[in-house]
Amino acid sequence: MKTTFSKLSIILLAVASLTIFSSCTKEDDDKKMEEPKNIVDVAVSDARFSILVEALVKANLTSALEGNGPFTVFAPTNDAFNALFTQLGVKGIAELDAATLTPILLNHVIAGQVKSSDISTGYAPTLNATGPGSTNVKVFINKGSNVMVDGSKVIIADVMASNGVIHAIDKVILPASIVNHAINNTNFSILVEAVVKANLVEALSATGPFTVFAPTNDAFNALFNTLGVAGISALTADQLTPILLYHVVAGNVLSTQVSTGSVPTLKDGSNLSLVANSMGVTINSNVNVIATDVQGSNGVIHVIDAVLLP
Repeated sequence: MKTTFSKLSIILLAVASLTIFSSCTKEDDDKKMEEPKNIVDVAVSDARFSILVEALVKANLTSALEGNGPFTVFAPTNDAFNALFTQLGVKGIAELDAATLTPILLNHVIAGQVKSSDISTGYAPTLNATGPGSTNVKVFINKGSNVMVDGSKVIIADVMASNGVIHAIDKVILPASIVNHAINNTNFSILVEAVVKANLVEALSATGPFTVFAPTNDAFNALFNTLGVAGISALTADQLTPILLYHVVAGNVLSTQVSTGSVPTLKDGSNLSLVANSMGVTINSNVNVIATDVQGSNGVIHVIDAVLLP
């Protein structure tokens, strides 16, 4: 009887131990499942971002995006990357080195957690600090019926992570030059039309750096009214070129670096007269700077409310 009882006791203890162990294992698994995923974990777990993950690994950026953040990542899908490969004439990430990938990938990341409900139209600095003087290149976010980021569309919003938020986009966002910044913002559509007609796109897409005082569409329309013309189509390239070059200054001059004085433009022999004070910056006595520091990869834009005439 004692032997039988002892065997029964051992069996019951073994079953109890197995039950406790199984319970602990299940609890551990549940805890692991409940642990929030960081941005990299979320991307890894979604097959639509496999090329993005491959790029992050090659650029050695995974540890950075696993940090505390918080970060907002506009994440290109595989389709978006494949479209970029076609554009660049390459087969895939394998043909792009880390030095090429790093600024492109960081151009999709903004500091802070910006949910879709917090997004508003305007410029936002990215973590891509490859602008002139290690400045942070900005992206233009346009919130309308869709949210557009430098011409890419947000197709999935608010994929939450432990250290930020992901918004999936349909196009890879390349760091914008000053020309690209003008193209991406419809408020500069007439300026873009003028630059194209004057054959200045290539010149203003060069390394630079340049500082551009950019007139808005309203500013150009006011000029057309003054001149009694219908629009850019009524002006020749020869007429437009000196006007446009008069809006460009050599160097990447941020708003904090602007001071009162005379500044030479790219139009030979023509200077701008700047007055800078606590109220802002005025050019040639009557033109106001209404927005500043739109940082591009080859220079910076300051927005003005009238067209400058030499």
